[in-house]
Amino acid sequence: MSDVHYERVSGRHPVSIGHLVMGLALLGIVGAWALVQTDTVTGQDIRWLLPIPWVVAGVVGLAATAVTGSRRYAVRQTGWVGAQPEEPAQPAQPAADLPRYPETNETSEEES
Repeated sequence: MSDVHYERVSGRHPVSIGHLVMGLALLGIVGAWALVQTDTVTGQDIRWLLPIPWVVAGVVGLAATAVTGSRRYAVRQTGWVGAQPEEPAQPAQPAADLPRYPETNETSEEES
């Protein structure tokens, strides 16, 4: 029998910063709604409470972009980086097994 070893694939994936920001904003708005419904916050205090989720979500989004920005969009070069290969002398011929569309000599009414 052969020994077959399978590499365990991780379920982790990069976090979408936009999804993170909107999720935090939604949680903040639900929290503000809960505070208003339970009469924890009343009167003029509500006008200061409502923008807080947006500001917090924006700050978290900016921080996440600052931390991962240089790594997320970095250009990774692999392989040999040297002189470019020479161009072939003749262009490649189309494959013989591909169908060809018939050529027509008809002109459209717009060209007339």
